[in-house]
Amino acid sequence: MLEAALARFPEVGLPILKRSRWWRSAAWPDRQGPEYRNGVALVEAHAGPQAVLACLLRLETALGRERSERNAPRTIDLDLIAYGRQILDEAGLTLPHPRAHERLFVMGPLAEIAPDWRHPRLGRTASDLMAEARVAVDASPIP
Repeated sequence: MLEAALARFPEVGLPILKRSRWWRSAAWPDRQGPEYRNGVALVEAHAGPQAVLACLLRLETALGRERSERNAPRTIDLDLIAYGRQILDEAGLTLPHPRAHERLFVMGPLAEIAPDWRHPRLGRTASDLMAEARVAVDASPIP
């Protein structure tokens, strides 16, 4: 499913410039759920952040995502973590993602492909944030 999602990014106008390996971690916040698989892709976007998010949501739907309760297990979850250096607080979209810096399953893959990326609000690098992440500390790359 993950590779299928990435393969469709160029089709929706989001060519991939760089991508991380896949990472695994226990489900969060309910550790009884199925194991997570995560990765990060750097894409070229010619549309604004709201339009990019809309593309991601349409892609989720096309791949069979059904939304139910918050944090419920799901087949695919595509998030817009950041959009350049933009800081945005709008209905339905906050940039950078408000909790990404706390999660090793986000910061680990991000630091893998862009270790010097700086969080627009915190000014910290992806490598620094990875070292300090306190959510999903079991996350690790899949060999």
